[in-house]
Amino acid sequence: MNVVLRLLQLYFPGFIKKQKLEQLFTITAHAFGCEAPSTQGLTFEQCLQKYALFTQQQTERHLKDSSDINNLKKNLYQKAYQLGKELRKEFGITTSKEFILMSKIIYNMLGIDFNSSSSQNEIIINHCFFSQYYSPEICQVISSLDEGIAAGLSGGGNLCFHQRITEGYNCCRANLVFKEELK
Repeated sequence: MNVVLRLLQLYFPGFIKKQKLEQLFTITAHAFGCEAPSTQGLTFEQCLQKYALFTQQQTERHLKDSSDINNLKKNLYQKAYQLGKELRKEFGITTSKEFILMSKIIYNMLGIDFNSSSSQNEIIINHCFFSQYYSPEICQVISSLDEGIAAGLSGGGNLCFHQRITEGYNCCRANLVFKEELK
């Protein structure tokens, strides 16, 4: 098992958490076609809230022009896919267990309670920080980030949400299909 992931599970240094969130902020802003707002001087928690408000506002702006949504989702996915690939390489993710562990670390960092059921490759999210900011429509668009990061982190796996907290359910549910090479 990946020792670095085990250590990160126990302790994720604050400066690295903020650095990774700023990286997510930057790729998300670029997908929206704008610059990320400054997070200088903010705590990690303040940055996370700013990210939630930023993505909420930017998505609402794009939802007004529905012809733009598919391109936006594609851009979010592609940028997140690249980030996932970078994280996969940086943290040496080579197995499905390491993918799940890294996903738990990432989601926990973002205020999301990530659980997995290995029997059906089902992902269950019992609590999501962003659900207090997102409408069902916004959540559906922003889920493209989740799907892209999961694909890049897993080496091409496919994450598909079929239930969301923002739609009134008590949890989010998604299925993850791994490519053959990740065991």
